[in-house]
Amino acid sequence: MMEELLGDAEIVDAARRLRREDDIGEAVARAAWSVIAEPGDAVVGTLIHELGAADALTFALRSRPEGTVASSVDGSAVAARRALSEGRKRWRPRADPRGVRDALRSAHDVEAVLLIPGDENWPEALDDLGASAPSALWVRGRPELLIAEPRVSLVGARASSGYGEHVAAEIAGDLAATGAVVVSGGAYGIDGAAHRAALGVQGATVAFLAGGVDRAYPAGHQQLIRQIAQEGAVVSEAPCGAAPTKWRFLARNRLIAALGQATVVIEAGWRSGSLNTAGHAAALGRPLGAVPGPVTSASSAGCHRLLREYDALCVTSAAEVRELWGTSAAAASLHQDPVDPERVRLFDAMSTRSSVSVEELARRAGLAPDRIRALLGLLQLEGEVRRDEDGWRRVSGA
Repeated sequence: MMEELLGDAEIVDAARRLRREDDIGEAVARAAWSVIAEPGDAVVGTLIHELGAADALTFALRSRPEGTVASSVDGSAVAARRALSEGRKRWRPRADPRGVRDALRSAHDVEAVLLIPGDENWPEALDDLGASAPSALWVRGRPELLIAEPRVSLVGARASSGYGEHVAAEIAGDLAATGAVVVSGGAYGIDGAAHRAALGVQGATVAFLAGGVDRAYPAGHQQLIRQIAQEGAVVSEAPCGAAPTKWRFLARNRLIAALGQATVVIEAGWRSGSLNTAGHAAALGRPLGAVPGPVTSASSAGCHRLLREYDALCVTSAAEVRELWGTSAAAASLHQDPVDPERVRLFDAMSTRSSVSVEELARRAGLAPDRIRALLGLLQLEGEVRRDEDGWRRVSGA
């Protein structure tokens, strides 16, 4: 596939328009990986680490790959070969140069840049994610903010209260006014309050999206995301055109946690997605803070859980957030209910309104067709999906 990509003049020209450096081959390969693989694919990360992005692409998509990949993929040579075999089944349905061409063209249309490791503005903090680190980043706005210091990740509930939004605005505005980069996810609620407060004091803010940087999501934040792209930075590891799926939101959270030199959860329910971000921060050894709320408020139950069970530090002001940068947080694990990420990706690729074939589900979810069939069988037994003559669909209300 690599020869086909570099032999496509439109792809090469589009890549050159997005890059100041001359390593077009490496950039095209990493752009291709962002199209072919789902965010956080550790098998891809291991291949790129061992072979380089271009050779890894050739090796992974070769009809009969020769040699082996190191056992670091999954602890043993046998497991590594199995992981590679499963990976190749996931990647092949998306291995189409047209997808790479469309992503590069769309990035140029919205004036995005493609960052890869080794670039001047590549955030080395993300390399702490190891094999799950992104292979590339698509950025609209000011990529230099990704390496500016200090950086603080402020996250919280989408269904936030007036109290939570007030605290988020106070903390984010104070931090941004004194030079900190406010990092969040561009969502409704706490994320939006933090971004707006940073912009309101002419400060710096970075929004990580779960879909492509050319797709403002949620729709109600189109104007906000446009303003962040003009004054701050809008970032995604998913290529332009990619939809913001539930799985990609979960994968996006690890980037928010990794980029921040500290993470603060301002308001969160007992099972909030913000706890997922906090878990990544703790696992990475990043300082973790939580803002307390009324003991009667379900919106603050997640913050209280972090304070009581996971050694988060109590934060009530911007000054206390600054103190986090001088602390060493213990890498605590958040014991949440286990979620099969492949089930999430498959379920997210399905609809209650129309049936979809196994082959199309494999393309949408980035999973091998055999794995799709196995998961569909389990979901059918649990009454969550049904099959008809046109394919598979979710059961309404499941």
